[in-house]
Amino acid sequence: MPAFPRPTSPGVAVSGTAGRRLGAAAAASAALLAGSLALAPGAQAAGGGYVALGDSYSSGVGSGSYISSSGSCERSTLAYPYLWSQAHSPSSFSFEACSGATTSDVLSSQLGTLSSSTSEVSITIGGNDAGFASTMETCVLEGTSSCLSAVSSDENFVNTQLAPKLDAVYSAIKSKAPNAHVVVLDYPHLYEVPGSCLFGIGDTSRTAINGAADDLDSVTAKEAAKYGFTFADVRSAFEGHEICSNDSWLHSTTLPIDESYHPTSAGQADGFLPVFSKDA
Repeated sequence: MPAFPRPTSPGVAVSGTAGRRLGAAAAASAALLAGSLALAPGAQAAGGGYVALGDSYSSGVGSGSYISSSGSCERSTLAYPYLWSQAHSPSSFSFEACSGATTSDVLSSQLGTLSSSTSEVSITIGGNDAGFASTMETCVLEGTSSCLSAVSSDENFVNTQLAPKLDAVYSAIKSKAPNAHVVVLDYPHLYEVPGSCLFGIGDTSRTAINGAADDLDSVTAKEAAKYGFTFADVRSAFEGHEICSNDSWLHSTTLPIDESYHPTSAGQADGFLPVFSKDA
């Protein structure tokens, strides 16, 4: 679930291996990726264009190595869409996912590069619509009772209001990219319960937060199925790697604050990427 999002900005298309102005850390990461993510022998390159849509879980917030030109969208060269494009060489790659994006943001600023020649689309969306960012802040700062109340409010929104918002996005994708294979990815559980954390919110709140993720994922799966889209469930991939596990692929409360409760680079490469690659 995206948390503490940055302001959104219009999507920025990134095509293939086009030059990007990266910081020193990003350049070093890209150099390492070049060898490890080359198209493997026998692998088939994607036949058409790939467009990556969605929120911070798809832009790669929390994984570092941000593309400087993406600004507050914080698109990362270590995010699963970028890693997949490097490994499969689609004819074009448009990286539109943006930190803080809601369904309305996807509709207004992320669909411009979709076309009949688009062959692959990925998306994570819905967490920001439900308000999970402010809920996590409440849970961390205000205690169990306030946390459970905030989570309950989010779940009510997800179960009563989110479906038509997802429908609007999925319908637009279907209309603009009728020939594309669309993969809708969901959100992992944030916490291992019980886990090894000695401090922070308690297990009651952690369990409730995980339950809200299940509600969100369930609604997402149902709506994606209406359009014949592939639903890619990452929860099992993150099992044993949640916050409070001994090998977490998710940030807890951290600085910079916008990376809190987002996948690390390992979460992108070892969690999201294999799940997407299996279904792409």
